[in-house]
Amino acid sequence: MGIATILMDRGLITSEQLELALAEHRSSGERLDHALVRLGMVKPEAITRAIGEQFGMEIVDLSEVTVEDDVLRSIPPQVVFRQMCVPIARHAGGNGHGEGVLRVATSDPFELSVFDELRLITGCPIDLVLAAEDDLREFIRDNYGVGGDTLEQMARDRGDVAIDFDQQQQAEDDDAELAQEASVIRLVNDLLFEALDSRATDVHIEPYEGKLIVRYRIDGVLQRANVPATIHAFSAAIVSRIKIMSSLNIAEKRTPQDGRITIKRKGQEYDLRVSVIPMLYGEGVVLRILNKSAVLFSLDELGMPEGVVSRWDSLITKPHGILLVTGPTGSGKSTTLYASLNRIISDEVKAITVEDPVEYHVAGVNQIQVNSKVGLTFAGGLRAILRHDPDVIMIGEIRDKETADAAVQASLTGHLVFSTLHTNDAAGAMPRLLDMGVEPYLVASSIEGVLAQRLVRRVCVHSNELYTPEPHEVPEGFDLPESGQLRRGVPAKANNFTGYRGRVGIYELLVATEDVRDVVMKHGNASEIVRQARREGALSLMRDDGFDKVKRGVTTLAEVMRVTKT
Repeated sequence: MGIATILMDRGLITSEQLELALAEHRSSGERLDHALVRLGMVKPEAITRAIGEQFGMEIVDLSEVTVEDDVLRSIPPQVVFRQMCVPIARHAGGNGHGEGVLRVATSDPFELSVFDELRLITGCPIDLVLAAEDDLREFIRDNYGVGGDTLEQMARDRGDVAIDFDQQQQAEDDDAELAQEASVIRLVNDLLFEALDSRATDVHIEPYEGKLIVRYRIDGVLQRANVPATIHAFSAAIVSRIKIMSSLNIAEKRTPQDGRITIKRKGQEYDLRVSVIPMLYGEGVVLRILNKSAVLFSLDELGMPEGVVSRWDSLITKPHGILLVTGPTGSGKSTTLYASLNRIISDEVKAITVEDPVEYHVAGVNQIQVNSKVGLTFAGGLRAILRHDPDVIMIGEIRDKETADAAVQASLTGHLVFSTLHTNDAAGAMPRLLDMGVEPYLVASSIEGVLAQRLVRRVCVHSNELYTPEPHEVPEGFDLPESGQLRRGVPAKANNFTGYRGRVGIYELLVATEDVRDVVMKHGNASEIVRQARREGALSLMRDDGFDKVKRGVTTLAEVMRVTKT
């Protein structure tokens, strides 16, 4: 009995739906149940349940199964990948079966030849159970590695994956050709798609002696990807494939190269900034992932506290001046600037940005992409757009004195200028501009406010608990709520076993008062600016915002202490 008959008998699909799915099956070769799911005619879990009831098979939840290593090794990986079945347990033997009965999970019990092959390979009886196909694929990825099926095939095609030193040059020459093959293309796609599905912001591909390590930065923290050890043999081919995708010179292995890749995944478009650097044991690659289709967040959704939002609102509606957002790379500065722009854009306001790269597309904003190869820099772009009569200008980053001078001049000629700067806190922004060589009176007269920020991981909303912290865990200056308890995440599948899922901003806002400007005019340092601003109530500290979010159960003390200085 086929899957179509089972679903029809149980009333899960109509004959009309079956005809449509059969037409898809005949035209594309897609499995019938896959076509039914893709067309939205039936849910995957309904198919699994119907098959299980029809064949009297037990249905297992693979997310709750822990498998011992010797059981995983009982079936060769190539068979697991080819037949889409996994060993999950071994039962005590009976009826003379000394090694016991091997329990194997599959999503397709219609392929009867699998039984015979598994019995021959393992030499023991097979107890077949049913699992959802998506769960099965995730289980295989977690236990056999990302791209494991592709690597198995590549290793078989190439022969012994261990390469002698004398053969290395020949192997590298072959890698340029290998990079064009479907198997390498599929492997690189597997690595990138896994990063996107994991919500990673960066992919690190790092060559070491005898191994290649792949790491994803998820919620701001690097996590090692589960890839098979055999990936090392194809490291040069992987790098060559990434170079081809980003239009770089695959023959040049001695100097750093930068490029870009645009890919689509599940209806979303992503821009990947690629950096390739030669290292001791090969070329290292880092890809920065930007979601070009991402929805713009509001300031409230970013986690900006109400008190900061109200003061920031008064600053972003000023007719002229410079507003800076500071913080390290990856702290969400650009996202905050976009949210601020989106808050003030209207038919009466013309806004132009100069960015590297353009991270979000904002309706009603004229956006310019920096192109240093043709001389379009931040400073050059800024001078050019002043002739386009803008009201608001956003410069992606102030990196040098030329850009800083151009931003100051734009603000003094009646424009509101947004930009970012790399400093540790809000008070350090103005001394940083002085260090660049901008005159103190120009800094003091043009800067209206500085917003410093960091991103902390959110406590997982799906899996968390209340706890009472130990005295040594409570930092100075933090007052526990009346209950004496705080909230923390519980490691689970939903949060990748970290206890955290997603991130939220913590903020520090410095408003440039007249007394603060006087300190800047006298070449005051960051500490002097902090003292003056605190006396006037013109500075809200980042750690205070973080502590408030801890009390509300949004994040944890460990996270706030990790990203803020003492």
